[in-house]
Amino acid sequence: MYGTLTTGDRAAVERVCQDVIAAVGLDLSPRALGVAWGERFFLALDHANDAEFATLFEVEARTLRATVADHGTTIDPYPYVRQLTAYWRAAPLQPEATEFFTSFPLPICIVSNADRADLLACLARYGLQPAEVVTSEDVRSYKPAPLIFAEALQRTGWRPERVIHVGDSLHSDVGGARAAGLRSGWLNRTQRIHDIGRDQPDYEFADLHALTTLVRQLPSA
Repeated sequence: MYGTLTTGDRAAVERVCQDVIAAVGLDLSPRALGVAWGERFFLALDHANDAEFATLFEVEARTLRATVADHGTTIDPYPYVRQLTAYWRAAPLQPEATEFFTSFPLPICIVSNADRADLLACLARYGLQPAEVVTSEDVRSYKPAPLIFAEALQRTGWRPERVIHVGDSLHSDVGGARAAGLRSGWLNRTQRIHDIGRDQPDYEFADLHALTTLVRQLPSA
């Protein structure tokens, strides 16, 4: 969803980081704080599955607090993370997203590391109606762990060999899809603030139009 159908979160994260820096007087740029926070955040997600699960909101708050503590100060993270919640609920769509959704020749299942209420609010805002939605909160597990992909396959009834999972993160999307036995497509946009992944996708796209072109060229059987 985020960074694929919507704009990336780089600007939203850097605005939050700018506010944090101003509040506590950190000697960092917003981008530097955003990268440090992002690395801690993604590592935390990898360990926030099953019994250790926490919502995305809570993981954002914990990791922001810890990142600021690395620089010798404390902060109440929740007002800042609520700024990100506002973004998740109303993230601007990519320019081609609406056309993609209405013209794509195959059904779409959104598989997203997101708190469900935030994602559904964003879909409703733009009137997007995928065939299915599976969030990390639904399965208490985050991509790249395979459970969220298994749940998506079970809900849709789709055969793994007929599925391509496309997203903007090499770590969460490409790495997760490959581990789940799915073909992977990397949407290589420019708005991500950071990506810790090194996995190699089966396909790479500059935008969603390129994904549509690819699918129309694939065998239908």
